[in-house]
Amino acid sequence: MPNRACRAVCGSRIAKRRAVAPERVVKADAVAAEILKRCTGEATFTEIIDDLVASFKAPRERIETDVTAMMRQLADKKFLEL
Repeated sequence: MPNRACRAVCGSRIAKRRAVAPERVVKADAVAAEILKRCTGEATFTEIIDDLVASFKAPRERIETDVTAMMRQLADKKFLEL
């Protein structure tokens, strides 16, 4: 995953764990919601991982693997720009 800032697509937002973008709504699980909340266009991939590791006290390797997969899925669905 490139280490640059990512952001939720313009108009996307998280509301009660639902990702809302133009013409679509997807129920986001807790993990996706936590990742999307951090995709402000300012934090890099590494900064997002660092924040999640600090927040959830989980092994960095596992978080990095899970976040990479989730970000790719969200980008494929046009909810995230990498």
